[in-house]
Amino acid sequence: MHIIRYDALRPVPWRNGGGTTREVASFPAGAVDFDWRISIANVTAAGDFSTFPGVDRILTVIEGELMVVTVDGTEHAMEQYRPFRFSGDSVTSCALPVGDTKDLNVMARQGVVKGFLSIVELSKKRTQPVFNDQFALLLKGNAVVTAGGEEAKLGPLDTVRGDDPVPEVLGRGFLAVITLEAVPT
Repeated sequence: MHIIRYDALRPVPWRNGGGTTREVASFPAGAVDFDWRISIANVTAAGDFSTFPGVDRILTVIEGELMVVTVDGTEHAMEQYRPFRFSGDSVTSCALPVGDTKDLNVMARQGVVKGFLSIVELSKKRTQPVFNDQFALLLKGNAVVTAGGEEAKLGPLDTVRGDDPVPEVLGRGFLAVITLEAVPT
């Protein structure tokens, strides 16, 4: 069972220097020209986003109330736990009308990987499986993950990576389930 602890992730500057992010996982690991990347960014000021040519992005506000994202001149009001997909090629900026936010970013190289993100409400009676092409990030609440007879607690913003045997998450709160599927060639 592979758990990525949020507290162990170190903040690094954005490409454009406008803020910091913590990389949860990427492939190839640490590469500038990744096939996919999952990260959590602290957004404390309005401003421009870094561009990522050839990359599809999914952005989700996971802490804070509202972020207004402008993509190629069109404004989009983003409320908590509502994923928003856009192209990393786009000219993008944000405003923070009610304060700072923390955002989950899923980025996937076009033509190589397709990324998906769902927000799931956890249950104490029904497990949430995390398959090989998935990551599950605890957004809020308390959860336990089990796999192959092992059990571990998840703290806020901890992530479990899909594996074999399949990890299963049980608890109360909200979970971001990220799926990264290879694009057939």
